[in-house]
Amino acid sequence: MTETMGKIVIDDTCYPGEDLYCDGAVEDEILEIVKTQQPGAYGRVIEERKSWPILYHLSHLRENIISWIPVKKTDKVLEVGSGCGAITGALAEMAGSVTCVELSKKRSLINAHRHPSCENVTIKLGNFQELEPTLACDYDYIFLIGVFEYAQSYIGGKNPYETFMQIMKKHLSPGGRLVIAIESRLGLKYWAGCREDHTGAFFDGIANYPAGGGVRTFTRKALEDIVRASGITEYSFYYPYPDYKFMTCLYSDRRLPKVGELTDNIRNFDRSRLYLFDEKHAFDSLIREGLFPWFSNSYVLITGPELPVVYARFSNDRAPKYSIRTEIRETESGMEVRKIPMDKEAFEHVKKLPESCRKLEEAYAGSGLKINACHMDGQEAVFEYLQGHTLEERLDDCLEREDREGFRALFDAYRRLVEYPRQTDVSNYDLIFSNLIITGQEWNLIDYEWCREASAREIVARALYCYALGSKKRKQICVELMDELGYDEIRFNKTEVKEREFQKFTTGKRKSMTEIRKDLNHPLVPVEPLCGDYVRAQERNRIQIYEDMGEGFLEETSFFMLEGYRENEPLRLEIPDKPGRRALRLDPALDFCMVRVASLLIDGKPYALNDKHIECNGRLLSGDTIVFATDDPGMTILLPGGVEMELEIIRITREMAESIGCKQNGEKHRKQKGLAWFGK
Repeated sequence: MTETMGKIVIDDTCYPGEDLYCDGAVEDEILEIVKTQQPGAYGRVIEERKSWPILYHLSHLRENIISWIPVKKTDKVLEVGSGCGAITGALAEMAGSVTCVELSKKRSLINAHRHPSCENVTIKLGNFQELEPTLACDYDYIFLIGVFEYAQSYIGGKNPYETFMQIMKKHLSPGGRLVIAIESRLGLKYWAGCREDHTGAFFDGIANYPAGGGVRTFTRKALEDIVRASGITEYSFYYPYPDYKFMTCLYSDRRLPKVGELTDNIRNFDRSRLYLFDEKHAFDSLIREGLFPWFSNSYVLITGPELPVVYARFSNDRAPKYSIRTEIRETESGMEVRKIPMDKEAFEHVKKLPESCRKLEEAYAGSGLKINACHMDGQEAVFEYLQGHTLEERLDDCLEREDREGFRALFDAYRRLVEYPRQTDVSNYDLIFSNLIITGQEWNLIDYEWCREASAREIVARALYCYALGSKKRKQICVELMDELGYDEIRFNKTEVKEREFQKFTTGKRKSMTEIRKDLNHPLVPVEPLCGDYVRAQERNRIQIYEDMGEGFLEETSFFMLEGYRENEPLRLEIPDKPGRRALRLDPALDFCMVRVASLLIDGKPYALNDKHIECNGRLLSGDTIVFATDDPGMTILLPGGVEMELEIIRITREMAESIGCKQNGEKHRKQKGLAWFGK
C-alpha cells in the first residue's frame, strides 16, 4: 500500500508492522519539531535543545557530504538508510527522482514532514532484503551514507560486505556510481581519545572490535579489498574532514591536505572524549610522511571514474547570505577554483568578487602582488588555480630550520605589501599568510572574499593571530613580532576578541559548531592531569591493615588491601583470623573521608559500629556511616577472630569534614558513643 504525505509517497508494502529499532523519546521530539517548525528554524531549535540526536538529525551541515557530487536533474537516485532525511532534501533538489529505503516508519514520517514539497521522492518502508527485489536496476547514483558498516546485521553470510556490494552493483545503470560514506577504523581521532562512533568504547575499532557485535568500519586497504572482491575495478577515495557527519573540507588523492591545514579537531558532539595528544601536530607529521590517507577519520568511496572535484571547503556554518562552498575542479583545460553560493541569499556575496578583484588590482598596481583573476560563470565565481607554496608554508619552513632571518625577511615583505595601498576602503581583511602563494619572485593573492575597510595594522595583527593558532612555536614568534610592532600581550588578546567579533559577524545569529559543542556539554578530558589524579588516588585510596600481635600496631608489620580502589563502589574485605592477634586496625584511606559500613562480621557474628569493641577517630553520623576529619583515619576492632566487612568509601575535603562537626564535637561524641581517639 502507498500513502501520500505532502507530496512524498510512502510505500509500506514490505513494512513488518512495527519499528524494529528506535532511538526512543527523542524521535517523538524530532517528529514534533518537523511538524511544527519550518526548516529555517531548525538551527534555532538545535541551539535551544542542546541535544546530540537533534543536532545530528536536523543540522543542514549533514548535507555537505553529498552536495559537491555532480548529480544532475536527469539522474535517478537510490538512498539506502534514509533515516530522518538528513540528505534526502538535498538529493531531491539535485536529482530527477529519489527512492529512499528505510526500516523505521517513525523516521520516515520525520523525513516526509520535513520535506513535504519534494514530489520526486518515494520512501519504501521495510527490511532491505525484502525490499531489494522490488528496486529498479537503473539508478545513476546509490548512496550509502553511514550504512555500509551495518551490512553484517542485515545481510548476513560469510562475506556480508562483499555480498552487499554485489547486490548494490546490479541496481546501477551502466556508468552508475555507488557512494559510500563511512568512518575509518584507524581514524586519527580514535587514537587521540575519541570513542568509537557506534560502540561508544575507547579504541574499539583500532583493536578490531574485540567484543564482537554487528557493526564494522574499515581501513582504506580493507575497503579496497571488498571493492575488488566485488568485481569493481574503478573507484576513488575522498577524505572528509573532520569526518563525514559534519564535513568542512573534502580532500582527495589529487589534493591531499597540507601541513598546517587540519586544525579543527575537537569535535566530540556525541559523547565525552579523552585528549591524549594534539591531533593537529600528529596530522602534520602524518602528512609529511605521506600517511594521511591511512589515518583520515572518514572515507567517501565512489565507484566509477574520478569525479571532477578534487577538493572542497564548506563555509556554510554562517549566516545564509555568506554561505558558500569553494571547490577545486579538474577540467579539460586544467584546474580551476570556484566559489559557489550554498544559499540563494549568498549569490550577492559571490557576485561581488570580480569587482573586488578589479579594485585590488588598482590598489596594488606596482607593488609586485598579483591578484588572482576572477570572473562569473552563472551563479559561480571562477578563479585560476595557482600552484606553489603559501606564505604560511614558507614561514613554517623557516621555523623548522630555525632560520629567523629568513622568517623576518618574508614577514617584512608581507608587511610592505599590506601597507602598500593608500585607500583603506579596498583593503583585504582576509590577507592572511595562507591566502598568499609564492611562485619564484611573484606573490599571488588567491582569496579576497572579505574586502572591507581595515587598517594595515589590523590586517597584520589578524594574520599573526591566525598564524599563531597553529602551534606554540608559531605563537612564540608572533608574540615577539606583535611586541616589536607595538602590540603588547593585552593588544594581542584584543585581536583575539576582534577575530571572534568578525566570526560572529559571518555567522550572524547562528552559533558556531564550536559553541554548539560546548553547549552539548560532552567534556574533553585531558589525559595528563587525569593520570596525575589517578596516581594520587592510587596513593590515597588504599586500605591499610595493622595487627596487634602483643606489641601494639607497628608500621613495619602493616599491609595494604585493595590498593587503588575506586570510590563510591561497594567493597568487600575478608581478613582471616590469625593466632595471637589481639586487635586489628583498619585505615580506610590515607585522607579525609566518609565511610559507610554496610555490614561487619567478626567470627561470623554481626556487630554495630557503636559497639564497645569498635573504636575509631571519626564521628558516627548514623548507625552505619562515619566521617573522618583527619588524613589518618582509622577503625579499631578490639576482638580476636576473622573479620568480614562490606563498605563504601568516599574522600572529602578537610573543610567538608570539619563543617559536619567532627573537629569541634569529636571528644563529646567519643564519650557518648564509646569511641576513642588514637594514633598509630
